[in-house]
Amino acid sequence: MSQLTDTTHRAPAAGRATGYLAGIRDVVVLELKQRLRSRGWYIMLAIWFILTGLVTWLTWASWNAQREAQQAYIDINPADIPGPGSMIFEVVLAFVLLFALLVAPALSANAVNGDRAGGTLAILQVTLLRPGQILWGKFLAAWAAALAFLVASTPFLVIGVALGGMTPGHVVVALLMLAVEVGVVCAIGVGISALAGRPLFSIVVTYLAVAGLVFGSLIAFGLGTGLSQGTIMANQAQYRGYSPYEPAQEQPSPMEPEYTCSGPLQEQPAVHTDRVAWMLAMNPYVVVADAIPYPVRTSSSFGMSSPVGAIETISQGARYAMAGPAGTYPCANGEAKPRYLAQSTPLWPLGLGLQLLLAGLLMWLGWRSLRTPAHRLARGTRIA
Repeated sequence: MSQLTDTTHRAPAAGRATGYLAGIRDVVVLELKQRLRSRGWYIMLAIWFILTGLVTWLTWASWNAQREAQQAYIDINPADIPGPGSMIFEVVLAFVLLFALLVAPALSANAVNGDRAGGTLAILQVTLLRPGQILWGKFLAAWAAALAFLVASTPFLVIGVALGGMTPGHVVVALLMLAVEVGVVCAIGVGISALAGRPLFSIVVTYLAVAGLVFGSLIAFGLGTGLSQGTIMANQAQYRGYSPYEPAQEQPSPMEPEYTCSGPLQEQPAVHTDRVAWMLAMNPYVVVADAIPYPVRTSSSFGMSSPVGAIETISQGARYAMAGPAGTYPCANGEAKPRYLAQSTPLWPLGLGLQLLLAGLLMWLGWRSLRTPAHRLARGTRIA
């Protein structure tokens, strides 16, 4: 008898969940059909593919020119020059992330108020669809449309793996993080679109929000470092010199310090970047760069043919900021510090968590604004 009662009580909950997901699916299908009917979406996709291919070709040509210059002026074995895979991967990744942050707001920032201005939102609201179903459906549709651009750029990231220097795992992690960042931007755009009354206003605000994540986080971090002045106990650093009368010594590995510490500990002025590193963590480039598991570099990795690119440099900068003077200042606490910091404690989970918190807050506010009957509407808002 108790089993029958439990089954009776559980069935309506499962049915409600299935019906809720079915409503979201209907909104997604409706939105995608409207987007696929437009020629502009296909034109933008083709332009995206051509531009990404052009960037890949220019990167390969630049690497080839550098290799020829090194072989012409430096006596170096061609086998010692790293392949172009790492360079192509990083340049294409930075380009794709940049244009993804530009395309995603255009695909999501007018998803709700565009229908409101056209008088079609009220038709959805008078159906059995709930505000959450409408909001989630429009978000998933915008995310799917933005992911199509990411899929179009995947072959060029795979080229970086084929040419050496990177592994398939790097491409998988990079694509996952890019997809998540695009989803965050789409959620921000859909949330603002539900809150704002005018499509143009919501598009501008969404672009400003993305600019705040990219550039505002850097400005806030720079201003925060000015308020994080302090001191640290350190002694004197004795760098390894090379005398012309002595035989050349082997260059130390980047994971090894290039100096030794000696003398008494004294207070030295230092900037405690670890106190404001969380501001830098919200930057989409920092989130993507810090999530990629770069291999540990050896001494041969540094030099004119260094494979360390822009994305890995951003990752190292984020690690330096998070480590603070205790992990980067020369001879801090009497210990020599390595030139290349390993990824012991990642920074990207904190940044991604703050981004999801912002996107979730905007989506919740957008859900509140879609509830009917509406108690309050902005002046000039079209109902049907």
